[in-house]
Amino acid sequence: MIGFASPQTLVTLPIRPSVDDLYSRILDAIFEQRIHSASRFTEESLAQMFGARRSDVRDVLTRLSHQQIILLRVNHRPRVAELDAEQTRQTLHARRLAEIMLVRLACQRPCAQGLKRLRALIERERQCKERGPSIRLSGEFHLQLAEMAGNAPLAHFLGNLVPLTSLAIAQCEEQTHSCCAWQEHLAIVDAVERGNAATAAMLIDRHLDHLEQTLLNTPREHCVAG
Repeated sequence: MIGFASPQTLVTLPIRPSVDDLYSRILDAIFEQRIHSASRFTEESLAQMFGARRSDVRDVLTRLSHQQIILLRVNHRPRVAELDAEQTRQTLHARRLAEIMLVRLACQRPCAQGLKRLRALIERERQCKERGPSIRLSGEFHLQLAEMAGNAPLAHFLGNLVPLTSLAIAQCEEQTHSCCAWQEHLAIVDAVERGNAATAAMLIDRHLDHLEQTLLNTPREHCVAG
């Protein structure tokens, strides 16, 4: 005869985050400086912190190492990378070349669903700004705009640059409130919706100018040393 456990004896197993959700949560922790370049952590400690499987943490750390956010070395703990001014300058230069082309392509095919997703993301940015900026959300705008452009290799290329820029923003703590303003994102979407490639490209160029001036003109003592 099969017995059934009473409700009091049932054990609820914890719901573990998916790998994608874990990736976002670890990125947020890095961008919010809860995990920084001086933090001592392991796969095991991150698994405990985020209630995740160690194998999933390993997958996320590998992905972040490919994006140069995490440094992985044999027989060493993983650690968050520290970006210098030249790395940041080169990353922003590559982003400028890629994003101007991507936004022009997006203007050729401004699909309604893609625009709706972008506007929803901007609204999340606006709401989040009232509680404090979300660096990851700001970066996500650029990645979604790239996806709408319809050029997968170029979007993939940008996908490796945006997290590096976000890390540079995170490591200059006084600048996080002025980077990637949602109002600038909104103006870019408006231009894309009108199919105005010249205006959209100009706005992206100006947007990245603001970002470059913020990051590269910041005195070193204002940057997070970790």
